[in-house]
Amino acid sequence: METKQLGNTGVTISAIGLGGMPMSLSSRPPEAQAIETIHRALDLGVTLIDTADSYCKDESDKHHNERLIHQALQQYQGDASNVVVATKGGLMRPGGSWTRNGNPDHLRETIRISFEAFGGEKPIELWQYHAPDPNYTIEESLTPAKEAVAAGTIRYVGVSNFSVEQIKRARDVVDIVSVQNQYNPWQRQPETDGVLEYCEREGLTFLPWSPLGGSRRVASLPDIPAIAQLAKTKGVSVYAIVLAWLRAKSPCVVPIPGASKASSIEDSVKSAQIQLSSDEVEQIDRATS
Repeated sequence: METKQLGNTGVTISAIGLGGMPMSLSSRPPEAQAIETIHRALDLGVTLIDTADSYCKDESDKHHNERLIHQALQQYQGDASNVVVATKGGLMRPGGSWTRNGNPDHLRETIRISFEAFGGEKPIELWQYHAPDPNYTIEESLTPAKEAVAAGTIRYVGVSNFSVEQIKRARDVVDIVSVQNQYNPWQRQPETDGVLEYCEREGLTFLPWSPLGGSRRVASLPDIPAIAQLAKTKGVSVYAIVLAWLRAKSPCVVPIPGASKASSIEDSVKSAQIQLSSDEVEQIDRATS
């Protein structure tokens, strides 16, 4: 598996990560299947797993995905010492919906619970503020993360759903190593709002969420001739082609496709071996614009 550096940290992560969200929502698979998926990812060389305190069914189920990942790592028979688990805090799940909560007191508490969910013995490798809450300043909301870094509860900090200006403000509070915004062939805002360019210039890792565009887009991928033809030519799936497209966009991009079964992450990992030419990237650009 090709590797990348996490921001400017010197920490190495796999060029393809595993998104844990599908393993903990209301449509979650059986626990044994989820753990098998995580173990298969590790077998394939994946060393970055992305999660969040809000990857759960609702508020009564908070931190489910974090606990699941910790359990899987504890049960893994191989060496998982180099695995980086990136979690997030700042979203709530009342009744299964998604709402923002940047209240510093809430974030202090959820960081504490996330730390305990991962065993409470070593720092959270990467904690990301999930989305800015307009009810609180970025400075207020990131102060708990700064405190947790000083206390040794968090090692590195990232942000999610942030603009360039917001990233700059965040970096004035605490060192930021990663940015996680939506990015796929149908949602290309990072290309036009300056975030991707900024991450590349500043040495920040960019983690695209919803890399395949969501369930509706995923279902339609085989019907897009440009993508289907590239997949046929290269002997891979249409999903692997889209992940390769993301990786071709910038060296700072590390896709984190979600998976809830082993075959899904097996397919995603194949994208790390695919090299798309600039002409092939443009073909996909035109087909999805």
